[in-house]
Amino acid sequence: MQRFFDLVFSVMGLILGAPLFLLLWIVGFCVDGSPLFRQTRVGRQQQPFVLVKFRTMKRGTASVASHLADGASVTRWGRFLRRTKLDELPQLWNVLKGEMSLVGPRPCLFSQEELICERALRGVFAARPGITGLAQTKGIDMSVPALLAETDAAMLADFRLTDYFRYIFLTIAGQGQGDRTPSRIK
Repeated sequence: MQRFFDLVFSVMGLILGAPLFLLLWIVGFCVDGSPLFRQTRVGRQQQPFVLVKFRTMKRGTASVASHLADGASVTRWGRFLRRTKLDELPQLWNVLKGEMSLVGPRPCLFSQEELICERALRGVFAARPGITGLAQTKGIDMSVPALLAETDAAMLADFRLTDYFRYIFLTIAGQGQGDRTPSRIK
């Protein structure tokens, strides 16, 4: 049932959100000239896929996990997108394609070897990565790999359809902070 709801919500979000996507794309284009950001991430069964987001950092910024990035590279527009979580909207395309789910463990970078090992030990890669999940609603980010992997595994072990809707609701309501932002840009 989760995949069915992923399809329904991603199609609805892409269609109904089209005017907002266009507005965010135009502003992003004016701010940086390159409104979309693409990055290869670790997907289900550790297969690579290209994640799409609205750009929040200056072009040319090193491709590292958010908590390791230089805070000065996040643009003013990017801070707004991150705070409102609007930077995540293009991932609905990843959900529609089946590379992601709305709810699941956040996809990491291949360079995050400790997190990959911790998740592999706990069977987390059996699930599609998600836009949100238990760890995100609790404010646990990728800077604490073991705790994140444990939380992801616990979410997947007891996952029910009611959890799917609860995590989506909590995220929309502003629960959790997403990946930790470097202190220089708070």
